Amino acid sequence: MDQIPADQLLPDELAALMHFYAEAGVGWLGEDEPIDRFAEFVALNSAKNQARTAPAALEQPQRASAERPSRGPERAEARPAAPPAVAIPDAEAVEAAVRLAAAAPSLEALIEAVNGFGGCNLRNSARNTVFAGGDLSARIAVIGGVPSADDDREGAPFSGPAGVMLSRMLAGIGLDSASVLSFNLIPWRTPGDRAPTVREVEICLPFGIRLLELLRPQAVLVLGNLPVRVLSKAAKGSIHSLRGKWFDIAGVPGMATFHPQEMITAPTCKGLAWRDILRFSAEMEAPQLQS
Repeated sequence: MDQIPADQLLPDELAALMHFYAEAGVGWLGEDEPIDRFAEFVALNSAKNQARTAPAALEQPQRASAERPSRGPERAEARPAAPPAVAIPDAEAVEAAVRLAAAAPSLEALIEAVNGFGGCNLRNSARNTVFAGGDLSARIAVIGGVPSADDDREGAPFSGPAGVMLSRMLAGIGLDSASVLSFNLIPWRTPGDRAPTVREVEICLPFGIRLLELLRPQAVLVLGNLPVRVLSKAAKGSIHSLRGKWFDIAGVPGMATFHPQEMITAPTCKGLAWRDILRFSAEMEAPQLQS
């Protein structure tokens, strides 16, 4: 069977290959020959400064051509702009995210902006954008960290066993999971489920903050170590030390507890999480949290 070089694959073929690698847990691909990435970045940055085409690439992902070219030696010359679109400078991506988030006048517009955002390179290996789902007029918001394999496959936050666990948690305090708005701080699954980098968090954070500004929920339930560390701005500590405590998130009161997946893998967390949920429910009804 003849092998086809990666640079001769069509965009949809390359995306399918990346999805396969992500599902297999591959987090990094090597090259047959060493590549000077520093020199490559300088060359790409120089070309970008001359063409000044980066803003359009940031706000819209590249779309595959409706007309599929035939395979042949000329294909590499027909697609010279493809490689630079894969690696977008982080600083410009953060600026683009801040600009797009601030410009969104509604939750629907914000969700559409995230779905069309091309500034985070995580989307190149993820199957779906998994940002927000549920009731867009909800009084309760639920925040997770990074999409799981189930989320990425289904295209919705808190899918699979973790979603079942979350539904049980909410039902225990009289809430239907369909009546809340749930979203992920990072809208794309990371390769091999690794932790997101600081820059990846900085790129994605403006969308989550803008969602809370537009929704203005009565209270926010923060699930897991990543979102509580980022949103509470706690330089130290973890979910174990920060759970059950209230803190301000863009003017909205939030409380943290364990992520449903943590309760599945470590059942001893269930009792602690149940205490947090009961406190969340009780204080959510207090006069200071009433809208």
